[in-house]
Amino acid sequence: MDLLPFNKPFIIGNELKYVQQAVELGHLSGNGPFTQKCHHWFEEHLKCQKALLTHSCTAALEMAAILCNLGIGDEVIMPSFTFVTTANAFVLRGATPVFIDIHPDTMNIDVNAIETAITEKTKAIVCVHYAGGACEMDKIMNIARKHNLFIIEDAAQALLSSYGSKKLGTIGDIGCLSFHETKNVISGEGGALLINNKSLIERAEILWEKGTNRRAFQQGEVDKYTWVDLGSSFLPSELVSAFLYAQLENADKIIEKRQSIFSKYYRDLCPLQEQGLIQLPKKQNNTTNAHIFYILTKTAEVRTSLITYLKEQNIIAVFHYVPLHSSPAGQRYGRSSGNLLVTNDVSERLLRLPLYFELSESQINRVVQALMSFYNFEKTGK
Repeated sequence: MDLLPFNKPFIIGNELKYVQQAVELGHLSGNGPFTQKCHHWFEEHLKCQKALLTHSCTAALEMAAILCNLGIGDEVIMPSFTFVTTANAFVLRGATPVFIDIHPDTMNIDVNAIETAITEKTKAIVCVHYAGGACEMDKIMNIARKHNLFIIEDAAQALLSSYGSKKLGTIGDIGCLSFHETKNVISGEGGALLINNKSLIERAEILWEKGTNRRAFQQGEVDKYTWVDLGSSFLPSELVSAFLYAQLENADKIIEKRQSIFSKYYRDLCPLQEQGLIQLPKKQNNTTNAHIFYILTKTAEVRTSLITYLKEQNIIAVFHYVPLHSSPAGQRYGRSSGNLLVTNDVSERLLRLPLYFELSESQINRVVQALMSFYNFEKTGK
């Protein structure tokens, strides 16, 4: 039986054509024609004030930490149930991540735990839109205004998901996107910084240009450019931008297909939930990009057995995440606020099923049948 991977990179349109064009245009370093096309696409489709491509979402988060002037002694509130990058970007600036719990229905930051975590050292809140589902942004924005805090949206999984009339990543001061090969829209590695606070745009361009005022020079605002601030090599290569632009041209098609896969998984696995054997995610709608389909097993032991069983059927499913507050680095560089009971619980029971653009109906059926077979074994003991 062929291996059914957890994820599979794909080509949907003009990726190779545009990569060839980038080579023929003779501009392979960052900020070429395809980079500018991507910037325009984000600004037009997401309605953000300014978009800047980065070589990863990690880079976008690191830029966000600099733009918020975070440093030693500052604290940043974030969920513990997230990828290490969410915390690392701020630890690199000397700030302390303060880990709080998540809501069991969404796996997103528990809004009710935010204010109790705020101290005189708090400078920002990081909202992680898990699986492309929106955090409670109205409540979070109200808390931020009350305490004069920056809001950074880690929208790595949330391209084109919405909260009300706004796209995720465009509500807080700064949004960060990912185009890693496991995301909906991909470029292998890659990311974007979305700047929604106009006061941060000029400095963001300087950071992006390695700390120089090269942008102002190109626009004729200064007669030469020089080093004026912090910065780094945040730009992706034009080859990455060319590949990404072809994917962006088909973003709606990609998300529509993933929503269809999500719906089929949900529909076909409902009997297991009705029997109390698994818990399915809250049913998504067209405001969510269907980035992840997960199930919650009853215990950690069942999840381990299920992963092994699926692997024996040549199906790869993965867990998500080891909580940051209990990790060695999380204990060294951060601190927890509250008991984080939900995080501890779901991190041991959550299992992600294969979900990618080219996943066929027959392959979905294969995954579903394997799950049905596993739980029949569990019920009968045969």
